[in-house]
Amino acid sequence: MKYPRVSTLKTAAEFQAHLTALGVDLPFDAVVDSGPDAPLARPYRRAAGVIGNRFAVLPMEGWDGTPDGHPSDLTRRRWRHFGLSGAKLVWGGEAVAVRHDGRANPNQLVLNEATVADIAGLHDVLLAAHREQFGRTDDLLVGLQLTHSGRFARPNDRGRPEPRVAYRHPYLDCQFGVQYDAALLSDDEVARLTDDFAKAACLARVAGFAFVDIKHCHGYLGHEFLSAVARPGQYGGSLENRTRFLRDIVAGIRAAVPDLEIGVRVSVFDFMPFRRGTDGIGVPLVVATYPYAFGGDGTGLGIDLDEPSAFLDLLEGLGIDLVCTTGGSPYYNPHVQRPAAFPPSDGYQPPEDPLVGVARQVAATARLKARHPRLTIVGSAYSYLQEWLPNVAQRVLRDGGADFIGLGRMMLSYPDFAADVLAGRPPARKRLCRTFSDCTTAPRNGLVSGCYPLDPFYKGRPEREQLGRLRLSVRSI
Repeated sequence: MKYPRVSTLKTAAEFQAHLTALGVDLPFDAVVDSGPDAPLARPYRRAAGVIGNRFAVLPMEGWDGTPDGHPSDLTRRRWRHFGLSGAKLVWGGEAVAVRHDGRANPNQLVLNEATVADIAGLHDVLLAAHREQFGRTDDLLVGLQLTHSGRFARPNDRGRPEPRVAYRHPYLDCQFGVQYDAALLSDDEVARLTDDFAKAACLARVAGFAFVDIKHCHGYLGHEFLSAVARPGQYGGSLENRTRFLRDIVAGIRAAVPDLEIGVRVSVFDFMPFRRGTDGIGVPLVVATYPYAFGGDGTGLGIDLDEPSAFLDLLEGLGIDLVCTTGGSPYYNPHVQRPAAFPPSDGYQPPEDPLVGVARQVAATARLKARHPRLTIVGSAYSYLQEWLPNVAQRVLRDGGADFIGLGRMMLSYPDFAADVLAGRPPARKRLCRTFSDCTTAPRNGLVSGCYPLDPFYKGRPEREQLGRLRLSVRSI
């Protein structure tokens, strides 16, 4: 099924008419304000300090580190772009594993005693670029996302799956080849892993980061614990037990490095797994009930935010102010997590207009922000909006639906998008992320991550020809 591309909706009226035809309610301002008092430019004031504007860089999983977890020149180039972006909140910048077996790919960064100096160098590169471009860094907040990839760990050469799971999942185990009980983390192993998070947080502080994000999204281990309703023992069953993993990590960090702030990026809802249908379009798993979706309504295709809201209550009780919302997983329902016009090589054609997926995340975030006004909340899923991203983002901020607008894929194709918007310049259409998904297809096929269609640097790399063949094979289905 084909949906109108955002780039063909040339006027605000055309964009809004398409939303109406879809039955989608998406906040929208026909005119984007400029100047220091514009909603996107307005500083955000909190007890911990001032953040200079309302754009945030979302964390992404790089595939361009070294086999032993150090950053490469490609990694440093990306972090320099983060500094030049104009965004004043850098939410993690990168998903960094707390130990080797938690890497999602063999070239993901790892934070340990051997790599901490080079990862500190990333922080320094970002700050130097930002200071060079904007003259100050006192209103810039930079954190680092800490993760263990759990079910989707592929830490070693060739990227073979080496899963460690929170529970034996009756559907995902089959879909992703988890065939042995040894993949299941014991309670003792989980306790040791929480210590590893605390040790990595200490190193992040040494490296200069102001906060760490304890990743609880996209099907990775922290997120999987939130749906561990069938796991026996102290880490499963009740919501109290399912949040013990986070609470133990937070306690360890607070004991070891009390001056380090903590944030959490969380999938506030999830759906059941989807797969490629015979026509190439994604179809859901068909089951009577699906209790494994945190933030789900039990059907696998609907949302109930009561538990996610209780989770945010927990964060507030723990003194955690920074929250970044997202939804779903790039592995088993990517159209939910990352709305896109074109699927990655191992994906499926979207079963809905991607604008529906954007609106779903925007609405869920707004509902949670209304319930938790004291939290600092960053929203996701904006890149698919392309030309109309500033119009939607501005209205979201005006309506109080989020405090910051997160930019992920857009940072790869157009890293200074935020700077252009804040300066009142119209977005450069030829640089806008068109969600070709090459930034996912490349690492899924063992290639370095980057925007091959639009970034001239990656256009000149030899991997581009291979990616072109992979893309054609997907679109021909």
